[in-house]
Amino acid sequence: MNLLPNKWVHMKQPAGFVDPQFPNHVCRLQRSLYGLKQAPRAWFDKFSDYLLQLDFQESKCDYFLFVYNQQGVYLILLIYVDDILLTGNDPVQVSHLIRRLSTLFSMKDLRKLHYFLGIEVTYAGDFMHLTQSKYALDLLQHTKFLDAKPISTPVSGGQKLSAYVGEPHTNPETYRSIVGALQYLTITRLDLSYAVNQVCQFMHSLKTPHWLAVKRILRYLKSSYDCGIVYKPSSLQVSAFSDADYAGDLDSRHSIGGYCVYVAALIQTHYLV
Repeated sequence: MNLLPNKWVHMKQPAGFVDPQFPNHVCRLQRSLYGLKQAPRAWFDKFSDYLLQLDFQESKCDYFLFVYNQQGVYLILLIYVDDILLTGNDPVQVSHLIRRLSTLFSMKDLRKLHYFLGIEVTYAGDFMHLTQSKYALDLLQHTKFLDAKPISTPVSGGQKLSAYVGEPHTNPETYRSIVGALQYLTITRLDLSYAVNQVCQFMHSLKTPHWLAVKRILRYLKSSYDCGIVYKPSSLQVSAFSDADYAGDLDSRHSIGGYCVYVAALIQTHYLV
């Protein structure tokens, strides 16, 4: 990746390539090298500056998300390190943007999206199915729950966890690691959101009932590891739902609420590397 002149990266002369006449000089790189701390920042700075020149707008909520919306053309670009997702409502403009990016950056168009950051994408007509089955199976294998007895629900009926009930657990590091992994699963497994939210609240004060709750989630995951989200095309009407209990937290007596927002649309997504 070429670097902009005002964003040079310098490094010490590597062993075996030191100039005997100038041993104290440093190298000024013309290209970024993988492994350098400055490389991701330099890559993102140059890439984002170029997108802004093309009239993309940087999202205020996620600085890795860029949106183009002019004259009925709507393009969305998401970048993670050097992996890029690009989608839009105009295939011609999507292809045109890919060609323009390819003139400045070395990249490969992997066409329709199938796998990205542990999320698997399959298509059936106009339907798009997102799952994390491989990630879920890897988690079950890592926790040695791959052969556990499956269960049909992630939470037992009426379960209420407290920071003051139960004996302290002996391995909080394992608990925090598994709960963190379960949090990433909620991207496509909304049915796990409530159960995972419950066990996340006790990272600082782990008790035996909390660990039992995590084990139940893993057993439920064993029975439903290939479940996910299905997107289908429809009108762009926004629908929102919300609900809350009353004094559901046993310790603080706070009410616990939740909400979901549906915007139904499906457009082709390209994966660039």
